[in-house]
Amino acid sequence: MSKDQLVVVAGGGGFIGGHLVANLRDQGYTRIRSVDIKPFNEWYQCLDGVENLQMDLMDLGNCHKACKGAGEIYQLAADMGGMGFIETHKAECMLSVLINTHMLMAARDAGVGKYFYSSSACVYNADKQTSEDVVALKEADAYPAQPEDGYGWEKLFSERMCRHFREDFNLHTRVARFHNVYGPLGTWEGGREKAPAAMCRKLIEAKLSGDHTIEIWGDGKQTRSFMYIDDCLKGSQMILHSDCLEPLNLGSDELVTINQLVDIVEEIAGIKLKRNYNLDAPKGVNGRNSDNTMIQERLGWAPSIRLRDGMEKTYKWIYDEYMAKYKGKLGPRAVAPKGAHVHKKELSVEAGG
Repeated sequence: MSKDQLVVVAGGGGFIGGHLVANLRDQGYTRIRSVDIKPFNEWYQCLDGVENLQMDLMDLGNCHKACKGAGEIYQLAADMGGMGFIETHKAECMLSVLINTHMLMAARDAGVGKYFYSSSACVYNADKQTSEDVVALKEADAYPAQPEDGYGWEKLFSERMCRHFREDFNLHTRVARFHNVYGPLGTWEGGREKAPAAMCRKLIEAKLSGDHTIEIWGDGKQTRSFMYIDDCLKGSQMILHSDCLEPLNLGSDELVTINQLVDIVEEIAGIKLKRNYNLDAPKGVNGRNSDNTMIQERLGWAPSIRLRDGMEKTYKWIYDEYMAKYKGKLGPRAVAPKGAHVHKKELSVEAGG
């Protein structure tokens, strides 16, 4: 694709979307349209040199506006969050089916060349995730269908919509199943944050308050893999431009327990905490990991950034954000870690919706 053709990022005001817009701009793409329902001042990144539109993509008319003239579309928009959100907002998560359905219809009508859909590892059959010693999930393990209630069902249904729009309307659709994406510029408080960011915030709060305890949801033995944002961006673009017709896993295969995740953040923060386990809190499945056999075979590549390396960058960014927000309420112990820096968001907007 020519870098002068229009690229649309739906959900561009979100965590992954904001990083993708910045990455495309850095690669030299000259026409980028970023669309999100949030007010501009709530976008994770609102960047110069980009056509920024505030629109609700559950509305078909807005989807037609978003897709007009596009050569490629990255459909990342969804109402979602961490486990604490998706287990308590199932109807809201299901309503995201309107976004992808209407975006597919609009992309078909606009003659869009390529369409990427961000699915999730939450589509996988729950019976294959009952043990902490989980066998890494292969793409075929999504069927027979028993996905995460609410959010997982919406993602699996939307995957099928992408498939049938490819088969029936010859729309070039590609699907990636994201596994726990994390990194700087993400949600770190408020209820929608995911485990890596939540652990960073909890460690920071404990370190600065002097209360050296931490609450962990579940027994800490549940296992996960976490993919750093840079791997997510590279993999998404490779999958969109590949000949892979079926959904591909896009995730790290570095499996850790939640306790091991806390160990990593404790090492970065330079502190050891007493752990209190909340067995009544949402914790999701007992075990989940990405089998990267297929992506390695098809693309000759798989996510490889070590969790320790990504978490160090994430911790430092969250520390800066925490200090910027709460420094007036902190005591003299509040000293930033070595290498920390304050990220300044760009807030200028070229086009409004």
